[in-house]
Amino acid sequence: MANMQQNKTPMKEQLPNIRNTNWDEVACGYTAEEAMHEASRCLGCKNPACVKGCPVSVKIPEFLSEVAKGNFENAYRIIRSTNALPAISGRVCPQESQCEGKCVRGIKGEPVAIGRLERFCADYMMQKQQKASEPAQNGEGKIKVAVVGSGPAGLSCAGDLVTRGYHVTVFEALHKAGGVLVYGIPEFRLPKTIVENEIRTLEAMGVEIMTDMVIGRVLSVDELFDMGYEAVFIGSGAGLPRFMGIEGENANGVYSANEFLTRINLMKAYREEYVTPIRKGRSVAVVGGGNVAMDAARSAKRLGAEHVYVIYRRGEAEMPARREEIHHAKEEGIEFLFLTNPTKIGVDEKGNAESIRCVKMSLGEPDASGRRSPVAVEGSDFDLAIDTVIIAVGTAPNPLIRMTTPGLETDRRGCFVTSDGNTTTREGVFAGGDAVTGAATVILAMGAGRDAAKKIDEFIKSK
Repeated sequence: MANMQQNKTPMKEQLPNIRNTNWDEVACGYTAEEAMHEASRCLGCKNPACVKGCPVSVKIPEFLSEVAKGNFENAYRIIRSTNALPAISGRVCPQESQCEGKCVRGIKGEPVAIGRLERFCADYMMQKQQKASEPAQNGEGKIKVAVVGSGPAGLSCAGDLVTRGYHVTVFEALHKAGGVLVYGIPEFRLPKTIVENEIRTLEAMGVEIMTDMVIGRVLSVDELFDMGYEAVFIGSGAGLPRFMGIEGENANGVYSANEFLTRINLMKAYREEYVTPIRKGRSVAVVGGGNVAMDAARSAKRLGAEHVYVIYRRGEAEMPARREEIHHAKEEGIEFLFLTNPTKIGVDEKGNAESIRCVKMSLGEPDASGRRSPVAVEGSDFDLAIDTVIIAVGTAPNPLIRMTTPGLETDRRGCFVTSDGNTTTREGVFAGGDAVTGAATVILAMGAGRDAAKKIDEFIKSK
């Protein structure tokens, strides 16, 4: 019989005034007993809406049933049958708007904590140092597929393809595999040991990963085909930062969120034994309202900033960041300036940012996306003293692959044009994730990688 407790089983977290001074993971995870208790809240619906809400179609009732019985290894294998990166998605996936958002337990209480339980199963297996499957055989004689980019889309695609029997090589531009999972998401939200473990699991399955391989420079897509790859998947993400185009953006102390987080996460600026150059500002303004803005603001606080302001031109209800991330940021002392928009960055005689001029906004009529458009309030300008500004207003795909691959079309945003979400205008070339949609979530990129693997399999078999 299902546990009819209305609310989720609480998960322990570090106290706010402690965690905002360290880089350890905020959420501590469930114990085995807590996981079993929470999983028993699942009603085992015959037509589970939660599965329909999951971009990678995890068999949620099945794995929850195993967790409730204490069969954690079985639960993990069920998750892994459709999800190549459960320890990651369990931490950073916006479950509240996907699987948990569809859970019928949420009608008269809180939904089942599906994400926390997915994380528990993955962490349990990592602690037992067990793999999802037996190591794959040598790839000799197998059909070769190239995957460009080792972020969530690329890794998910690679995992599905190797399971289907292909020899898969992942080409990563940076010196470390993981894409946005290692350069974009901070340690306190996604420990890098978790990412490394998931990648090792894929390698044990037979996925080959080559780093320092900038496709479009070291090798072109045409050269990959010449090397015998039957298909190419492009999951190169959207790592090109956007700026606002306001006066003073070129001043010292002004970062894109992409650069700021890369210096911290990939280049270890948060660790004292590393000498990565980064400005540790005392008063920091972060412009934007998404998860990246929350990550940048909370990271700035952990670097020692006394004041960190998040400046967002709409209201809190319109913020695209996860509610959990906003809640955590507030607890950690981040100050929010809603309905506020920067218009100029003040610069001192040495070229350093020293202030940011803002104007108050009001919400007008809905724009093309259905969101209410912010309108400046005349005469409401004010200056805020700061020494660091982090711009987190979005990113776009890097144009390198487009520029070096004949027949590969992109739209006005620089995203690859596809006929079905994955099939590009160049035969044999598929794409997915942020390179197609623009900046989105990790789990949506993983879903795109899975979809692309299926289409690549169909394409190759049709030949």
